[in-house]
Amino acid sequence: MTSNDSSTNSQFLSLHLLETLVAVLPVRDENGAPKSIVYGGTERHMITSQARRRAERVHTRNRANAGLGALAGRRTGVRTREWALITARALASEHGWDMDEAVRTARAVLEATGLKFGDPAKKTVANLTKVLLFAPEDAGTRIAAHIDEQAETIRAWTEEYLAAQTEAAAAAAKRKKGSRKSTVPEEQSASEGTESAAADAKLPALPGATRAAVLTALAPRDAIDIALYGRFLAEIADSPNVDGAVQSSHAFTVHEAEQVDDFYAAADDAKLDRKSNALDFLEAADDAGAGMTGYQSLITGTFYRHAVLDRVKLRRNLQAAGMSAQEAEEASVAAETEFVTAFVDAFPEAKKNSTASTGSLPALVLAFEGERPYNYAAAFQAPIDENPVDKDGEGPAGPAAVKRLLKHHAFVSRRRPDIKASHVLTYDPQIDELLSTLEDTGARVVTSAEELTA
Repeated sequence: MTSNDSSTNSQFLSLHLLETLVAVLPVRDENGAPKSIVYGGTERHMITSQARRRAERVHTRNRANAGLGALAGRRTGVRTREWALITARALASEHGWDMDEAVRTARAVLEATGLKFGDPAKKTVANLTKVLLFAPEDAGTRIAAHIDEQAETIRAWTEEYLAAQTEAAAAAAKRKKGSRKSTVPEEQSASEGTESAAADAKLPALPGATRAAVLTALAPRDAIDIALYGRFLAEIADSPNVDGAVQSSHAFTVHEAEQVDDFYAAADDAKLDRKSNALDFLEAADDAGAGMTGYQSLITGTFYRHAVLDRVKLRRNLQAAGMSAQEAEEASVAAETEFVTAFVDAFPEAKKNSTASTGSLPALVLAFEGERPYNYAAAFQAPIDENPVDKDGEGPAGPAAVKRLLKHHAFVSRRRPDIKASHVLTYDPQIDELLSTLEDTGARVVTSAEELTA
């Protein structure tokens, strides 16, 4: 096959990957500890699908913006709470607006469209939306261009809107002061008064043309990664949501989890300089010990992870965003190539400098087509026993997991006739040798990520 035309290919592309990671911490919980699940009666380390999806999405976006890969030059999205600030910066830099006025105007326009913002009394969040909004990267520039084009109308509306908002907030605060006990903290009362005012105030409606321009700018349009990974925006009912074409599973270790709490001591350079120059008699008590000490949790293991691309949904998402059938087909072929590349190459960047985790390469990637998704997590419900084979174990987890995964795939393939076009890729010479000894794996060995969908 040379094309990913949905008329000749199966609807779903299933990807399965095994990778061995040593002394890393790519994702952690609120206490800084590794995440884990219990599966098959034993605890396993886990890397969440959220962490994986972000790494893959950013990898795809960065390559496209750098002019690399199949999506070079195509539009992608940005997920942020800073759209008011992004719009304001565009107003200031491209249209010469005063920055303070630009921020007030951009926030008022987006708020009147339906987005909720942080407490105006708190500078750190006042101009940030309460939820992350995933929109095309040029959305702020497009909104700013419309605001500047309609500057006279929007300036007048903004002045009226902010005045009504201030009046409503004052009235709400006065009602609260009269009805609440004096023990309520003033800051809390003010915050609640602001929220009440926003709910009760009869604010002037945003001009229809401006609201339409904002919704058009925020719509998914031709942003490829929004079509791939989807978005949900409940605050603006008439802004289209997108059910993503990519499904991702949490990665987990194929064996029982083993965690190391690594004690570290950080040196104080100035202190050591004094010692090396025989000046440590100065404030000797303060010079004792390390500059800082602590613990960090690290995990090691062989992980299984899985993702699925729904080719039909991807094409529908792109056509719903305004592409013709031919444009959607071409974009989908390119998006599939980059999706597979990101699945293989991208990695969460937590602690990347102290663990070099982003340099990891998978031991095995299995890709195949089918009329439905296929998740092979069941192959590892019984944890791999890494004891030597002569002691009733399976040996090292990497090769043992490869054997299990391919045996599982060959078994399923014989019973599901829709499975086809199976390919495997390895970056491990030992696994490459192992593949040459296995019979009936049900997959053809390839040498690049691009060939996984060829």
